Amino acid sequence: MSILVYTENWDGKFKKLSFELVSYAAAIAKEMGLDLTALSIGNVADDELNKLGNYGASKILKVENDKFNSLDNKALSKAVVAAAENVGAKIVVFAHNNLGKALAPRVSVKLNAGLVSGVTELPSSTSPFVVKKKVFTGKAFANVKVDAENVVLTFAQNSYEIVETGGSAAVEAFDPQVGDADFSTVVNETNKITGKVLLNDAEIVVSGGRGMKSGDNWGGLEELADLLNAGMACSRPVSDEGWRSHDEHVGQTGKIIAPNLYFAFGISGAIQHLGGVSSSKVIVAINKDPEAPIFEAADYGIVGDVFKVIPQLIEGVKEM
Repeated sequence: MSILVYTENWDGKFKKLSFELVSYAAAIAKEMGLDLTALSIGNVADDELNKLGNYGASKILKVENDKFNSLDNKALSKAVVAAAENVGAKIVVFAHNNLGKALAPRVSVKLNAGLVSGVTELPSSTSPFVVKKKVFTGKAFANVKVDAENVVLTFAQNSYEIVETGGSAAVEAFDPQVGDADFSTVVNETNKITGKVLLNDAEIVVSGGRGMKSGDNWGGLEELADLLNAGMACSRPVSDEGWRSHDEHVGQTGKIIAPNLYFAFGISGAIQHLGGVSSSKVIVAINKDPEAPIFEAADYGIVGDVFKVIPQLIEGVKEM
């Protein structure tokens, strides 16, 4: 018996998301006394695959087939099911992202498994299986009991600490027996987007709130983010107003992030927002209201007008 974790790679390299997923699944495997198998689909070199062993995987199934580059849900889900059946997986873990949320329901149906999406913690019980997940668009949490014999989970990124075990894993080539008829998507052209730091992977994040006053006032924050090679983020009111994209919204109802350094400009610090950034190693808050709740969560605070502070920070960074 085993736990299977589906790992994603970007141009043959794993990012923090994959290591966090393996760490999370490894903790469950240890609690249940099961092996942990990582499934990698794509052209990933063995030295990169071996990194998964350092985070708790005991075996890695490697699938190399360029047709999977289309990310066809039907074909990928069939490959995951084949891998799960091959290792006798009791639990299958995906990331709670667009791909994971597309694959998990398909896999759960084919495995006759219970599905819990958006889990944020380790299960509080494994017999019966009980795990916490977000509900009501992140405004609350619920403990979900799964009565099915098998379980499929999607795990919310930046909800679990990455743990290096120092272990190693055996890499095995695996043929999931997915035929041409299983691929319904054909990729004719791929255009790579460069220059933008992915928010979930950013070590530094520059974020703005309602204190930015309008969608026309973000030029300074964007310049600061570029200078720091930082990701751009915003609070929910900002995205609701249409000032910034919902893709930049961080908080319990948006993305959960854990950068080394988080700048909060003009953000009051509602509990829903703090729930998405509380894992940041250092939080710097800039707000003209000295009573703003954000200062209670911040490691450093500046009481001042964001439109005066931002230019000073830009000049300071340029002089470094």
